[in-house]
Amino acid sequence: MATLRKPDWLKISLHTGEQYSTVKKVVEMNKLHTICSSGHCPNAAKCWGMGTATFMIAGNICTRSCKFCATATGRPLPLDENEPANVARSVKLMKLRHCVITSVDRDDLSDKGAEHWRKTVECIRKENPDTTIEILTPDFDGREDLIDTVLAAKPDVFSHNMETVQRLSDLTRSRAKYDVSLKTLEYASEKGFITKTGIMVGLGETPQEVEQVMRDAHSIGVQLFTIGQYLQPTKKHLDVVEYVTPEQFAQYRETGMQMGFKNVESGPLVRSSYMAEKAFIQAGLDKK
Repeated sequence: MATLRKPDWLKISLHTGEQYSTVKKVVEMNKLHTICSSGHCPNAAKCWGMGTATFMIAGNICTRSCKFCATATGRPLPLDENEPANVARSVKLMKLRHCVITSVDRDDLSDKGAEHWRKTVECIRKENPDTTIEILTPDFDGREDLIDTVLAAKPDVFSHNMETVQRLSDLTRSRAKYDVSLKTLEYASEKGFITKTGIMVGLGETPQEVEQVMRDAHSIGVQLFTIGQYLQPTKKHLDVVEYVTPEQFAQYRETGMQMGFKNVESGPLVRSSYMAEKAFIQAGLDKK
């Protein structure tokens, strides 16, 4: 398949400065991982320049090998017992009002990392009582007992990504299933938590399929939705089938808002945690 030329709207300018240096220093000092770096996020420099970062816990090696993801796959190292405290301290040093935590999949662990998730959120809450906490979790294979372990820490937003439309789910994800992802989100919604999900486009889906994912998510109580352009991390990953236009992204946002989502972030460079605090506030969900 011929490589598509990247359009002008996907060209980014690097942001540096004092805030960027501060975030970089805090991350390195506490030996933390960020999805900004591990996931080759195009917004990394911009977000770091604004004083924000998405922390990735449970190591930087994933047990799954999804065909779109840049995160390393293999046999993970043991969990770092100091990581929850280090993340909490970093949130405090950065003076974050809203923090986002994600993780690799840890199918090698009996609890898939759920207890480590709980400890991390509780440490952040203890050190930063005024900071809202958004978590972007794996599906935990849909196990309600493990989801309950994470929810016991009472995050402000529970997020889990659908990643793509139903037809392409098995082709792009190594273990996660469309229905299991819906079940995971529905369970958290039924427990009274604010839920969020996101997908990539440009993998060969149709607008009708994108709208169906939104309908499926909204029907189970998801309140926040993100849509962004898939960008091929390396030649070993899935090819980009299409660069979706800004106009189409705008149409997706309008469609989602008409469905009743509290907020839809839709654009070429949008990622799950991009402008997460802004979306949370604009949706009117920042009232504890």
